[in-house]
Amino acid sequence: MSSGEAACTYACLILHDDGIPITAEKISTLVKAANVKVESYWPSLFAKLCEKRNIEDLIMNVGAGGAAAAVAVAAPTGGAGAGAAAAAAPAAEEKNEEPKEESDEDMGFGLFD
Repeated sequence: MSSGEAACTYACLILHDDGIPITAEKISTLVKAANVKVESYWPSLFAKLCEKRNIEDLIMNVGAGGAAAAVAVAAPTGGAGAGAAAAAAPAAEEKNEEPKEESDEDMGFGLFD
């Protein structure tokens, strides 16, 4: 992410947090106040994004992955059998632990010997 993108992102979050409508002019004002130079198209792109998307949804779904969301949606629709299978899946993942790697001390030498 470039510094221009980051500055516009933070400006949008600041405006949203204060309850101020997000416009390209307001984003530009905040970015200039922060002494960050951005290309002239970034504020307008971010303003258009904020018009079409709910900022709360974007904030709350930052860590949501596509595959994880698909599994979470598919599991509840299958009924009780799918719920039991979904509960068994984490237990199976726990059993697949990787063997612990040997440390240098176990081999009889160290990095600074």
